[in-house]
Amino acid sequence: MTLNHSPETQTKLIARVPTITGRDLPEWFQTIDNGPAFLRCDERANWLADEHGLTHGYAVAIVLEHERRRRGRQF
Repeated sequence: MTLNHSPETQTKLIARVPTITGRDLPEWFQTIDNGPAFLRCDERANWLADEHGLTHGYAVAIVLEHERRRRGRQF
């Protein structure tokens, strides 16, 4: 199991998240923030997939996008 998508694949998956899941990215990011305090991205992706019925590919894409944007929020 890998958490690496090509940048092109990541962009395509993220663009389809609202249509496929019925929820926008900010809602998913809030779900991750309110969820269990996993240290590893793969644990978060597995949790999203298991708890919210996402395919592994979309769960990984959401987690990676969350991490990317979180890193951009320097306090």
